[in-house]
Amino acid sequence: MSDDPTTSSLINRVEEHDSQHGVQEVRIKLPIGHIAGKWWGPRNVRPILCLHGWQDNAGTFDTLIPLLPKNVSFLAIDFPGHGYSSRIPDGLTYQTISSINLLLAIMTEYGWKKVSFMSHSMGSVLHFVFAAIFPDKVDLIVSLDSLKPQVLPVEFMIARLADSFPQFMIADARNQQKSEPPAYTYDEMIERLHEGTFQSISKETCPYLLHRNIRKSAKYPEKYFFTRDSRLKHHAGHPFSHQLIMEFAT
Repeated sequence: MSDDPTTSSLINRVEEHDSQHGVQEVRIKLPIGHIAGKWWGPRNVRPILCLHGWQDNAGTFDTLIPLLPKNVSFLAIDFPGHGYSSRIPDGLTYQTISSINLLLAIMTEYGWKKVSFMSHSMGSVLHFVFAAIFPDKVDLIVSLDSLKPQVLPVEFMIARLADSFPQFMIADARNQQKSEPPAYTYDEMIERLHEGTFQSISKETCPYLLHRNIRKSAKYPEKYFFTRDSRLKHHAGHPFSHQLIMEFAT
């Protein structure tokens, strides 16, 4: 069964948007598989590396980048387990700090001696830490929404860890069963994304994030399911102390 005209129009709008702006899909090989990304602008210019937020993807920047100077290049990536990028192996947990190695791998892939960042939420937290560890490798950071890791009360952090690891085990076991996740109509997908972000993502812009985050259901041809790794929901957070963050910032 084909999509209804409205759904097809929304999906095509994202594809036409990429084509209109000359966006190129890229893949960077890694030991776990690959990192996917969207390259905007000239390929002979070192791009600003764009890092998205938790459970989002490279589509985060789809409506922003066209408003920026055309002579500047941008590479928006999907973190592991997000968008079109590979998942980490079964049994392992996602930790933001682990992506420091990912950023170094991207720099090595393209032969960059320095890197520029424009990031949102979790991505901003990551580039904050990266810049603190490797200040000589970073020449620009633009943070959208977040600036630094959140500092949580010790008792809250312990309770959060105690909850997240058992929930992760359930999600990990479900992944290994290779069963299809729950499916929804496209309109329901938009509603779930809109409400799941406390309406911070408008319904009009939801298709740009959904495009890299859903797949057509094999069981229900008129429906879709989310493709991001469900283990991401049970991320334990960033156990950084205020003292360490202040040291990072100096």
